This record gives sequence, C-alpha cells and structure tokens, in this order.
Amino acid sequence: MAAPVLLALGSALSYGFVDFAGGMLARRAVFTAVAFACQAGGFVFMIGVVLILPSASPSMADLWWGAASGVGTGVGMVFLYRGMVRGAMSVVVPVSAVGSVTLPVLAGVLLFGERPSAVAWGGIAVAISALWAVSRSGPGEGTGPTPHTRDALIASCGFAVQYLALAQAAPEAGLWPVVASRFAATLTVLPMALTTGNGVRLSPRHTVYAVLIGSLAALSLLLYMLATQRGLTAIAVVLSSFYPVVPVVLGIVALRERPSRTQAAGLAGAAAAVVLLAFG
Repeated sequence: MAAPVLLALGSALSYGFVDFAGGMLARRAVFTAVAFACQAGGFVFMIGVVLILPSASPSMADLWWGAASGVGTGVGMVFLYRGMVRGAMSVVVPVSAVGSVTLPVLAGVLLFGERPSAVAWGGIAVAISALWAVSRSGPGEGTGPTPHTRDALIASCGFAVQYLALAQAAPEAGLWPVVASRFAATLTVLPMALTTGNGVRLSPRHTVYAVLIGSLAALSLLLYMLATQRGLTAIAVVLSSFYPVVPVVLGIVALRERPSRTQAAGLAGAAAAVVLLAFG
C-alpha cells in the first residue's frame, strides 16, 4: 500500500480507539469535562512533539486553517460524547462519520479540483454507502431520528470542518497547524464545559485517562494531515473516516451491542472500499 493509504488507515484505527475510550469515559464522568480534558491533553502533547522535532515555518494562513479545524473538532467531540451517553456507541459513531466523509470529499472535487481515478471513485461510492448502512438504526430503535442520532449528525458537521480545514495547511507548516487545532479545540469546548455539571473538574484518575485519549487523538489528526499532504484529500478523508468500524466492533464484543443485518453489511462494504481506495 502507498504511504498516504497507510497513514490514513493509521489515523482511522487510532481515532476509533479514541472514540471508544472517550465514549466509555464520558459515561462515567461529565461528558463536557471529558471533552475539555481530552483537547487540553492533545494540545500539551503536540507542544511536546513540536519542541522535539525540527522547526517549521508556518504562515498565518496555515495557523488559521489549523484553528478552524480545531473549532470543528471541539463542536464535534462535545456532541459525539453527548450522543454516546444517550445511545448505542455502535450507532452514534458511524452516524457521525457520514457527514464528515461526504462534505470534505465533495469539497475536494468541486472546490479544489481533485480528480480521483475511476477505481477510487468506486471506492468512495462504496465507502459512503457502507457508512450509511452502518449508521442505520439498530434493532428496537425505530426508524425516526432520535436525540443521540441528532447529536451524531451535528458532530459529523464539526468533523467535516476538522478534516477539510486541516487539509488546507501547507506541508511547510510542519506540525504547527495541529498545535493550533488542539488549542482552538480546547478554547471551543471550555465555555460549554463551564456551563455544564461541575465545569472542567474530573477525578485525578479520569483526568489521566482523558489526557491519554486526547494525546492519541492528536496523533490521529497528525497522521491524517500527513496523508493529505502525500495524496488526495478525498481519499484520505474517506479512509480516515473508517474509524467507526473500531467502536462498532468493540461495542459488539465488549458492550454486547447487536448490529442489524444492514449494519453488518455496511461493515463488509467498508472492508471492500478500503481495498478499492488502496489500489485505485
């Protein structure tokens, strides 16, 4: 597989674990406080990384793109965690991926002139269909919108901004756009956390967990940015958006959540789409 494909899949795998672990933690503590601690932890992690690695020369535009990405992240994570508190993780996370993959792909083609190959287009079509199938309501949940699916759809718009904005940062900017993203995400979540529950306060144990989750999320975003710099944004977005597969599988195995037949077909379609995009 080409390097951009491996980077994007690495981003998807790590982000999947982030969503599962963050969702579990959000069910044990105030979800807005968890979201804030995760973003703050990711910011501190990225500061440490840029101090170790060679310096770069970001422009103000690169930093603004990173900050815009962080605003999307902050909104997305708050509503994602609220959705996972309200409903099944194996439904909420995939729904949050539908908009986050569709909107950046369309923008990459319509606004930035990207031209995927015919095989890659097939992979994108299969991927979007697979994500739609995985996001269908599970057994006993009905067919209409529910509070947790509405939360997930709002989260998907935030994640679309996250992916699309960060992809505009130039390679010469190095890791600084991700630093700006984590800083803006922390500031975005802060007012929401201060007006909910006990503010930003968590127990020491939960704080440590949140910081670790946030650091892994920052690493995921870094892998995604590197994938967009080495390949097409449309393909990087689609592959990175396969992160729902991880919490869906873990929800089935660890939480005994049961997918519908449509959701199971969607997981199979996701695997097929990876193959098409990898070799397209």
